[in-house]
Amino acid sequence: MFEKILIANRGEIALRIIRTCREMGIKTVAVYSKADQESLHVRFADEAVCIGPAASSESYLKMSNIMAAVEITNADAVHPGYGFLAENAEFAEVCTQYGVKFIGPSAAMIRSMGDKITAKETMIKAGVPVVPGSDGLLKSLEHGMKVANEIGYPVMIKATAGGGGKGMRIVWNDEEFGPAWDSAKQEAGASFGNDGLYAEKFIEEPRHIEIQIAGDQFGSVCHLSERECSIQRRHQKLVEESPSPFLTKKLRKEMGEAAIKAGECIKYEGVGTVEFLVDKYKKFYFMEMNTRIQVEHTVTEEVIDFDLIKEQIKIAAGIKISGKNYIPQMHAIECRINAEDPYNDFRPCPGTISSFHSSKGHGVRVDTHVYAGYTVPPYYDSMIAKVICRAQTREECINKMSRALDEFIVEGIKTTVPFHQKLMQDPDFRSGKFNTGFMNTFDLGEE
Repeated sequence: MFEKILIANRGEIALRIIRTCREMGIKTVAVYSKADQESLHVRFADEAVCIGPAASSESYLKMSNIMAAVEITNADAVHPGYGFLAENAEFAEVCTQYGVKFIGPSAAMIRSMGDKITAKETMIKAGVPVVPGSDGLLKSLEHGMKVANEIGYPVMIKATAGGGGKGMRIVWNDEEFGPAWDSAKQEAGASFGNDGLYAEKFIEEPRHIEIQIAGDQFGSVCHLSERECSIQRRHQKLVEESPSPFLTKKLRKEMGEAAIKAGECIKYEGVGTVEFLVDKYKKFYFMEMNTRIQVEHTVTEEVIDFDLIKEQIKIAAGIKISGKNYIPQMHAIECRINAEDPYNDFRPCPGTISSFHSSKGHGVRVDTHVYAGYTVPPYYDSMIAKVICRAQTREECINKMSRALDEFIVEGIKTTVPFHQKLMQDPDFRSGKFNTGFMNTFDLGEE
């Protein structure tokens, strides 16, 4: 087992990793930018190293600074968390070259799943259903239109190096294709340094459902059931739950088996998530694989009583997984609390928190790195907390979440708490009648 793990991340996920490491008797190193020197992950780690100024390009994304911190602290492993360098194959390679264990899959595995075209080709070979689309990258505008007419409108143009909804456009006819092509290509190039695009059939009324998997160094892969992630805005998830209110027992089994196939075909090592789109006819299609821990890993932990961070660390240390496929026995929901104004188009709202009180009670968990007096910096993701509730049934879980949100007090900045409070009372959400287009018609009402 590792003696000291450096956490190449910030905020609540860094604090989450520190907690598990402490329980396992492993020392931790926090890295932080100058903007994060007052963050709780810096306070609770055994050691902390400043790695640069506020800009992430000069701190959390600067590999040389992170590796210098590894060297001066003698850490023998690096946990990347999620975001930043978590799915960066070059960073995984650099860690290996330094003789430090990267807690996650190999660089080759990250590359095989990180590029959408390669991932799709891999899934086809593995026998996992994929969305009909272009055979590789689109060579030109004319090629794209030809493919669109072959598979039939509507189609989705996507960036091959994409993520977070960037470089994605829905196209409904030939007239819209040219402008969508130009804007997607420009956005992809600016966001990822790679303007390669491909096309897929647009799945109407889709559910976004993902399967959590774990694979060890000995070739074993298991799944830990699903998470429903269809409540999202601009392809950014807002609420996640497990199990999905949409899946049948048969479909859950089929999707779990497909996710295991996906992991086995690349000999996956670590915890990861296979993401699917499921249409209204309950046909499912591979969308992408995230080769890291997810923000929403908490809902899986709650319904199967399983520490996924601990499993990540054990797998990296060469310990076998249990090999058991889990089926949830309870229900869990996570609400992401962001420093955003939901009444002003979810505009980011950084600033100093004057008062803070997190929810408590049976079946309520809050993962956060903020506190009264903490200043939310404007440089990073706006999420400040995750409220997770667990109960015997979905209805009980929604009621518990509604109560927990009423107790969650943040003053000094605007947050998305009012949105979540309204969502928990929405009849369509409560009945499970929603898909990824839910937010297009959701009415928050007046402040």
